[in-house]
Amino acid sequence: MKNIPLSVPNLNGRELQYIKKCIDTNWISSSGKFVVDFEDKICKYTKAKFAVACVNGTSGLHIALKVCGVSRGDEVIVPTLTFIAPVNVVKYVGAEPVFMDCDNYMNIDPVKLREFCSKECRITRSGLKNKRTGRIIRAVIPVHIFGNPCDMEEIMSIARQYHFKVIEDATESLGSYYTRGAYKNKFTGTVSDVGVYSFNGNKIITAGGGGMIVTNSRVMSDKARYLTNQAKDDPVRYIHNEIGYNFRLTNLQAALGLAQLEQLKGFIKTKKYNYELYKKLLSGIRGINILDLPAGTAPNYWFYSLIMEKNEFGMNRDGVMEHLQTKGIQARPVWYLNHLQKPFRKNQSYKIEKAAWFWERVLNFPCSTNLEIKQVKYIVSVIRNLHGNN
Repeated sequence: MKNIPLSVPNLNGRELQYIKKCIDTNWISSSGKFVVDFEDKICKYTKAKFAVACVNGTSGLHIALKVCGVSRGDEVIVPTLTFIAPVNVVKYVGAEPVFMDCDNYMNIDPVKLREFCSKECRITRSGLKNKRTGRIIRAVIPVHIFGNPCDMEEIMSIARQYHFKVIEDATESLGSYYTRGAYKNKFTGTVSDVGVYSFNGNKIITAGGGGMIVTNSRVMSDKARYLTNQAKDDPVRYIHNEIGYNFRLTNLQAALGLAQLEQLKGFIKTKKYNYELYKKLLSGIRGINILDLPAGTAPNYWFYSLIMEKNEFGMNRDGVMEHLQTKGIQARPVWYLNHLQKPFRKNQSYKIEKAAWFWERVLNFPCSTNLEIKQVKYIVSVIRNLHGNN
């Protein structure tokens, strides 16, 4: 069996055809038909009113904070269990992160979020003030971890009560949506003030990089487009009245992303099939489970998470990961908790408990959309044999 990577692109659509059009017409840079088409198709798919293409998901989150009015001296509530990008961007705008624990699906915990707002903060004319730091909470960034939708109904309720913005980090969850409740049939990224998708190489669709800001606010959309394009007030005479950024997506990347978007429904179908196959084949192995899915949601099944219980399985998460690697199977642990990262150790964190539990136990394993059934069976057989030898 050849090596099985964790998550790689599936380029079997019209990617080459569209990229060739870019080259044939000499439209390869940040202007071109495919950029506009990609934005329009994202709007059509997600039903967001506006979309602004950008160079990557991180830049999208950065601009989202700017258009939501977050600035130096403010605070933004972020999950500690997430890729570090939504934490770093808080510092980009001069604000400070406050770290929140996760729920049973590794998403930001809305119960503790509400508790923090009610017990650790007070409402003032300037906004929700953190009693400990004296800073104003301007926003929260819920991250739909591994494609599993957060409890946005509760998060939005908290945000309305305490008057701060919500920026959805939907970089991992394009295609995930809600099947019941106040946001039934709404896609992640479109519920809040601003949402951001990513098209990095390991995402469910890729543009070789790239991101997309979505919002239902024309004002925010116009501001985002202005800032991502160097804040040009007069592009002929080069007048710039604000600090802007070169965060534009190239036509080549948009062409690739558009071809990928055409295949998204099929990719999700494959991801779901493989998730259910893994779950079936792994059933009955003591001490190992696949993370369940939030009720009332239809996720995109981007990443699969094994939860390893050493006392029952006989080996800890890192031991299993190392063994899989010897068999040519790429796996990785969940991210190191961000409140423990060196740049953020002095920042406030609130009752981090569940996230620490997950950090010790979660292992991500192969989930590419071109993963074959025989590869799934091989991976499970390696795990089963490992369990039998302990």
